[in-house]
Amino acid sequence: MVKLSVVVPFHNVRAYASDTLASLRSNAREDFEFILVDDCSTDGTAELLRRARDDIEGVVVRRHERNQGLATARNTGLDAARGEYIAFLDGDDWLAPGHYTELLARTEALGCSFVRTDHVQVDGVSRTVRRVPHGPRDVVGDPRAAILPATRTTSVDYAFAWAGLYHRDLLDRGLLRFTDGLRTAEDRPWIWRLHREAESFAVLGTLGHFYRRGVPTSLTRIGDERQLDFIRAYDQVLSETAADRDAEKLLPKAVRTYCAVISHHVGSVGKFEPPVARTLKSLGAAALGRMPRRLLDECLESMDPERAALLRGLRRRATTTGEAAAA
Repeated sequence: MVKLSVVVPFHNVRAYASDTLASLRSNAREDFEFILVDDCSTDGTAELLRRARDDIEGVVVRRHERNQGLATARNTGLDAARGEYIAFLDGDDWLAPGHYTELLARTEALGCSFVRTDHVQVDGVSRTVRRVPHGPRDVVGDPRAAILPATRTTSVDYAFAWAGLYHRDLLDRGLLRFTDGLRTAEDRPWIWRLHREAESFAVLGTLGHFYRRGVPTSLTRIGDERQLDFIRAYDQVLSETAADRDAEKLLPKAVRTYCAVISHHVGSVGKFEPPVARTLKSLGAAALGRMPRRLLDECLESMDPERAALLRGLRRRATTTGEAAAA
């Protein structure tokens, strides 16, 4: 029986993939499988994955004939997964030796639906520990309760899919699948759904995952239209939360988070190509117009003046555009 399936998408990360694959080798066990999904790489990554199939125990390789993005690549891996537990790893990150064995043992001892873990952020030679924004460690709790409070950073703001381990039951219920086609922020609807629907979770203070920042091919470094998928992602968060039984309690958090992300992107609009920047402002304004008016007003009143002013400017733009269209 396969105990653990690790889903690892790759796209044009040949410079980093060797480190990732070496760390999988140092985590291999006869009851582990590593599902490597090549999302139509063109830089030689595919050849490294073919070699890994022969060199590393438990490797399975899947390939997309056209690039489909991280969300769909992860879903391809999930379709092939046979394990009792599921983990994710990105093709430019790496693991400490034995990380998955420790993580699995601690998760089974707790007996919960999923766990979340701390990680080490790597930026060049810099190393920074990033903690899950949740106080209790090694204590099983209610994932739904960990969404709030609305005014603080909580577990749903720590959306990294690879920072955790998930029982197969969640996959069988559809809770681990990503929204196909999302190129960025794909983990936001995913983490919200997981916290709303799973029965139990815990946070482990492990530091076996190394997350590489500043990769040139990362979408966080590219200012094209793919970045704008965050609008679709957060629209999904908002609509699904509005349909939840606790919508009245949870929607303020969803609105506040969405507003913070819009202000972040619009505040750094200079990184986008000019046509994309114009589209960003238009889509951001429209998104504000779709939010519940009372909750948006409350959010803007509680935000710092600079971000609130930026969003109010976008909101006026939406109102003006709507009036012009009506005329």
